[in-house]
Amino acid sequence: MKDNRRSFIKKTLSASALVAAAGATVAMASTKNNTSDGSHGVVVGKSNKKEILYKETAEWKAFYKASY
Repeated sequence: MKDNRRSFIKKTLSASALVAAAGATVAMASTKNNTSDGSHGVVVGKSNKKEILYKETAEWKAFYKASY
């Protein structure tokens, strides 16, 4: 009975270690493709969208006046 449990645990641990290693390899490969050498870990891509940080509204004006 103990031998069955031990062999099951050994097989389960070795299989999970292989899956974890494969997952780490895939994750590293996918992040390598999305970054360039000079980007310092920042994802570099092409986008046609214009980045809008905020829209000038009455609430923003009140916030900026209060922050001065």
